[in-house]
Formats: sequence, structure tokens, C-alpha cells
Amino acid sequence: MQTADVLPISTQARPKAPSSLFRDVIRRLLRNRSAQAGLIILGALLIVAIFAPLIAPHDPIEFQDPNGQVRTPPCIHLFGCAADQPEYLFGLDSNGRDLLSRVIYGTQVSLFIGLSTVTFAIVVGTLIGALSGYAGGWFDNIIMRFMDVLLAFPSLLLAISLVAILRPVILEGNLSPLIPALFAIGFVSIPAYARIVRASVLSIKEQDFVSADRALGVSPGRLLFHRILPNALTPLIVQGTLGIATGILDAAALGFLGLGQQPPFPEWGSMLGDERGSVLNAPHLLIFPGLAIMVTVLAFNLLGDGLRDALDPRLYR
Repeated sequence: MQTADVLPISTQARPKAPSSLFRDVIRRLLRNRSAQAGLIILGALLIVAIFAPLIAPHDPIEFQDPNGQVRTPPCIHLFGCAADQPEYLFGLDSNGRDLLSRVIYGTQVSLFIGLSTVTFAIVVGTLIGALSGYAGGWFDNIIMRFMDVLLAFPSLLLAISLVAILRPVILEGNLSPLIPALFAIGFVSIPAYARIVRASVLSIKEQDFVSADRALGVSPGRLLFHRILPNALTPLIVQGTLGIATGILDAAALGFLGLGQQPPFPEWGSMLGDERGSVLNAPHLLIFPGLAIMVTVLAFNLLGDGLRDALDPRLYR
């Protein structure tokens, strides 16, 4: 062997660091333009929600103007506001409350509704779909037909019906009036997650590694929850991210109808419902809460699109 054919040790190719699915997904997600925009917007919304007492210039419930002025237009001047109302950036609502502070505090309620309802729907829907898909037979038929019945109803109409039924019971127990809306929004979302998990379980339980575990005598519970279910959660992540946006929209619709968060506590949907009569003479009272809903829903949709692309290995072969 010639000396020229021997490479120095320092120039030899070094073994590549082992990769992982989680690391690859995060890297793809951070490179996706839609996901980047969604993460930036959601990060800003989370900061606003967490630090709302520090960011909001006024109390969102108390009457602000000592002169009794209401529906004050927003301050839109670049170098200062009008002399009579120099401190209310979004103006005052019909009850003389600072609209900017109410929009800021409404971020807490909307994000809480979206996250809590989707968490409830995912937990219950995953359990139902996993058991139904793994058991099969008559149990699967009964469960899926019940899910089909729920899907046959318009989701918002079913949520309104559930709130109307549960609200008197909740109010008699001196509980939060927001609980019926939370349960209704989460309940109507269960069938979508149940069907997604069932379809994944039906496909995965026929794989070779599941058959091998079954031949080795692995118990059905361990086989389902430790082998099948972890491999069936990928489409659930994307659906859950998009479901948060749907939950926020449903909560805003219930609040607009007076079935969500009750006055005087701020919530974007209820703010739109309270000021719907001011659409012509004070449109800013509807524009700012509507923009907040639009931006939040857009952020979750962008993040969901980015997650869908990042979790699809066919796009990165």
C-alpha cells in the first residue's frame, strides 16, 4: 500500500451523530415558514396572557372615565392622542371600560378555553377510539354508530343545546358559568378524535411487531397502550392543534350568544355580542375583539399546517 493512499486520522469521516424522530420533527418545524409565523404569534399571545396584569393599562372591569364618557374612539395618532382622551389606545366601550385592557385579559380566557377543551376531547376521544379499534366486533359498531350520530348534528347547535341543559344545574351549584361552555365545546369535538385514533389503531394492530408481541404473550392492555397507541398519535397532534382554533371560534360564538363567559368579565365573543348594536356608530368596539379572534385562530392554523408538513416523512425523502 502506498503512503499517499492512507488518509490522516484527522481527515477521515467522523461518524454522524444519531438522530431521532423528535429532533427531526422539531428541525423541520422550525424551518417551515407557516410554523415560524404561527409560533411567533402564539408566543406573543402567551406573553400577553401570562403578564396581562402588568401589560394592561387599566382594570378591565372598572368604569374608567370620570366625566362619564362612553364609546370613546381609539387613539390612532402617531404622535399623541386627542387632548380629551390621551390614554385610551383602543378607546372606551359602552360601559366606559378600557377596551385595550379587556382585549388583553380576553386572551387569558380564549387560550384557556381552547387548550382545556381540546385536552378534554383528546383524552376522551383517544380512549374511545383506541378501545373501539382494538376490540372490534359489536363493541366497535356500537361506539362508532354513536359517534356518527353526534357527527350528524351541527357542532355549534349541539353545543348550544348542551349549554342550555347544563347551565341551570351549574348555576344552582354556584359554579363558574363558563363550565357548561367548556364541557359542550369539548364534548362535540370527541367524535373527530375518536375516529382518527380508531383508524390509526386498526392499521397499526395488523403490523408485524404487534403480531410478534401478541405471539410472545404480551397482555392486551400493554399491547394497546404501550405498543399500538404511541404509534397512532401523529395525526392526533395535528388535529389537536387545529382543534384549538375551532374551540376558540366555538367559544366566541357561544359568548356572542350570551352562553359563554358572563359580563363583566372580558371574553372576545361576549364583547362582540355586547357591542353588536354599535357596529355603525362605534365600529372599533367590534373590530379589535374580532381582530384578536382572527389572529389567534390564524396562528393555530399556521402551526397546524407546519406540524402536518413536519410529521410527513414523504416530504423530506
